[in-house]
Amino acid sequence: MNLEGITTNNHSNKILIHSIVWCFLIIASLLPFYQNFTGINAEFYVQWSSGILLFYANYFYFVPNLLLQKKYVAYLGIIFGIIAILTSIKIVYFSPDFHNLPQHQRIFDIHGKEIIRDKRFLRKPPPFFFKFFPSLFYLFIITISTIIKTLSEFYTNQQNKLISETSKTSTELNYLRKQTNPHFLFNALNSIYSLAYKKSDLVPDAIVTLSEMMRYMLYETDNKAVSLEKEINYIKNYIELQKLRLNNIENIFINIHGDTRNKSIEPLLLISFIENAFKYGTDYKGAAFVKIKISIEDNVLDFWIENKIENQIKDPNNSGIGLNNIKNRLTILYPNAHQLHIKQEDNKYKVYLKLELEPLEN
Repeated sequence: MNLEGITTNNHSNKILIHSIVWCFLIIASLLPFYQNFTGINAEFYVQWSSGILLFYANYFYFVPNLLLQKKYVAYLGIIFGIIAILTSIKIVYFSPDFHNLPQHQRIFDIHGKEIIRDKRFLRKPPPFFFKFFPSLFYLFIITISTIIKTLSEFYTNQQNKLISETSKTSTELNYLRKQTNPHFLFNALNSIYSLAYKKSDLVPDAIVTLSEMMRYMLYETDNKAVSLEKEINYIKNYIELQKLRLNNIENIFINIHGDTRNKSIEPLLLISFIENAFKYGTDYKGAAFVKIKISIEDNVLDFWIENKIENQIKDPNNSGIGLNNIKNRLTILYPNAHQLHIKQEDNKYKVYLKLELEPLEN
């Protein structure tokens, strides 16, 4: 992605928008003169030119360097000082003198005597406070400039904060995923080792199953989301691999129903629960009690898993890695789209997870 090109386009768009808005405002202020454009004098050009300069001086310097730095007294002092100077210039140099009218506006009687001083013909000047109307114009310019710049800075800060948080989240997710792979590989190799130790004829099948799982992990799990169908096939392969090493598989049940097509899920999200179920649900004789149920309805996945607690010995260095991993990933990826309930009663460990799925992107 060419960020420099995008930045240049954004600046060009801003310049174009600002130019259009200024043209619109200036044209709108000319409407009172549409019948007599000769009535536009130097005051009009000076007022708009100074107003535009004040707008950008406030926008680029005063707001970011004073107001947003909480230097309120300095900011207000400078702004009101500039407004006072510009208003004074307007009063001194551009206020009309109604007593010294141009020759074509002076009135004479039939004898050629000027009668402009006669109150009947004298055009009264506007009230004194009218002279300070330019102050309102400049104050309006300053207000609009301050609002636009403040909102722009707020939006930019929010965007930068979002980018920073996204980068941090992405880094954390990559770390958690890398933790999952070695954890799984350790358990799978341990299962194959058990078969090899028994000199089982099932070792080749176990290696084939493991290779399929490793292929999935290698080529699919780097994606942000994977097909739910492929993820469930991965789970089935894992369970088959576990069955190969166990002596008694009569109490291993898996029930999957619902439409898995065109739905996505975070890769390797459920496997930690299943790993723990086999790890702690298998007794010393190689008999396991594990029940798994996965239900998909519309875009909601319900996951239940239950195991008997046969293996009470915990590795103080590795115990809980998988469970903490999945809790962190759920918090990051599905902050408002999951429910997780874990409970232990008697000698059974039960997990229920409800997950709102996203459609699969093609």
